[in-house]
Amino acid sequence: MNRRNIIKGGIASALAIPAMPVFAREESAKKKKHNFTFCLNTSTIRKQNIGLLNEIETASKVGFDGIEIWMRTLEDFLEKGGTTADVRKKAADSGIVIEDSIGFAKWVVDDETERNKAMDQIKREMDLLAQIGCKRIAAPPFGATNEPGLDLRKAAERFYKVVELGKEMGVLPQLELWGFSQNLHLFGETLFVAAESGHPNAVILPDVYHLRRGGSPFEALEMINGSKIQMFHMNDYPAEPAKEKLTDAMRVMPGDGVAPFKEILGILNKKNTPIALSLEIFNEDVWKMDALDACKLGISKMHSCVDNALA
Repeated sequence: MNRRNIIKGGIASALAIPAMPVFAREESAKKKKHNFTFCLNTSTIRKQNIGLLNEIETASKVGFDGIEIWMRTLEDFLEKGGTTADVRKKAADSGIVIEDSIGFAKWVVDDETERNKAMDQIKREMDLLAQIGCKRIAAPPFGATNEPGLDLRKAAERFYKVVELGKEMGVLPQLELWGFSQNLHLFGETLFVAAESGHPNAVILPDVYHLRRGGSPFEALEMINGSKIQMFHMNDYPAEPAKEKLTDAMRVMPGDGVAPFKEILGILNKKNTPIALSLEIFNEDVWKMDALDACKLGISKMHSCVDNALA
């Protein structure tokens, strides 16, 4: 499967899709037969470098309900003189919910000094996120990906501390599964850490690509209460290569690969709780597109997958 041809084939149809104005979302919501909202993870247009406020505006123009920002982009905006109030106002004016932020802190590692630095980092980040009205922050196993052997019980204790900090700061950490990690690459491992943390606010952030890359069956999504999956990263993967050789760059738009979306979305929809589907792509061909066109293509693909899965 040629990812370049797949994406090019979808561009023409995307360009023909009119942007959905903010007010149209209310009417669209009345018609939907699912519990999903549609969110843009800004990794999808990361290399277009349009800046945080333009990312929010672009997401709004094409009809996304929410946005998942990158912490580094927020920090860049603030370093250049922007304010958290500017971001909060832009999101409110655009009708966009800031659902989550992608950050990288070594909260799970065995080195105590590194963990302490990570907790300070997370606290600073949560403070900024609370100011812009961001609801959540991703907590992947950053720093514990290359070497196996992480004690998952200790990881659970460490995650409890992260979630407790989030409770204090008003920003919910989401334990993110990373399929390429030597630790927390299986859904069961991630579920173990969340469950054994013992924190009532513990939630998991799964991902189509990472579930495939890590080797977990999609049926594993049945094993968790709907309230414990508030967001789900949506993307797709090609039939080749084998899952062990998949990389982030091989992700394609939803529906352009072989992911069983009828099964995946059916399981998630049956949970009868709100779930934000967030488009997370790291694809060079998408990054070469105009940001608005890429987003129009992405949300069109997402809606098609949901419509086909729940028809």
